[in-house]
Amino acid sequence: MPSDPNTAKVRAHMGASIFNLRRRRKQAGLLLALACALGLHGGPPFLTDDPDPVDLNHWEAYVFGQGERTASANFISGPAIELNYGIAPNTQLHLVAPEANVSTPGSGWASGFGDTEIGVKYRFLDETDSIPELGIFPMAELATGSAARGLGNGQTWYRLPIWAQKSLGPWTIDAGGGLQLNSAPGERNQGFAGVLLQRDLGKYLTLGAEIFQQPGDPAFGRSATLANAGGYLKFTENFNLLFSVGRSLSSERYTIWYLGLYWTGGPTHADKH
Repeated sequence: MPSDPNTAKVRAHMGASIFNLRRRRKQAGLLLALACALGLHGGPPFLTDDPDPVDLNHWEAYVFGQGERTASANFISGPAIELNYGIAPNTQLHLVAPEANVSTPGSGWASGFGDTEIGVKYRFLDETDSIPELGIFPMAELATGSAARGLGNGQTWYRLPIWAQKSLGPWTIDAGGGLQLNSAPGERNQGFAGVLLQRDLGKYLTLGAEIFQQPGDPAFGRSATLANAGGYLKFTENFNLLFSVGRSLSSERYTIWYLGLYWTGGPTHADKH
């Protein structure tokens, strides 16, 4: 018996809708994995990082939320924690454990544990009057989030950056970049880079702005240039409020944000080098 043309059209429409939903979920998951790695786990609250590790036997702790919003997805990494510990001279261990939240049109919100970030920051050159401080910060994004629900990348992937910092009175310049190695379906190995300028405005406030070249992914089609601004409100030497907000300057239009609390501590006389 010949099939009903109207029924065939309905089935085709349903099939296209399911495909688009899965595609948006996948895009959201890739965006979320990218945000967890970039968003902010550069030098919070910025994307561009610095080469300065936590002092020996000292620690840093962040409780934060961060997110990106595009025309096709809205996602939030948070509440999340970041922990850094100075395990050796010029060397820190790094951990980020986030709650992932993703929304795409027509599918509502999906929430659950996201991908876990681990890394080691190592400073191999100290700053002098004429040369900048230099360091590396290799990281692995462990595939602990559900890719099927759009909460993770689906496979462990890596970032291999080198960062530089130079201080000029109240001004600080951070710059660098590296490679992103990602073999998940639809992903590819790419480069990234950023430059950040910050200034201390008295004892309690630091403001900064950056330009960051972010790797592309299937949701954007090509790499995107981001402009981001934010800073630190210093309640005490060991307790700060961190914030930033930015948007893309190229590729698909989207916005990013970060808001977190920061604590640090350790032995009073711990060695720095």
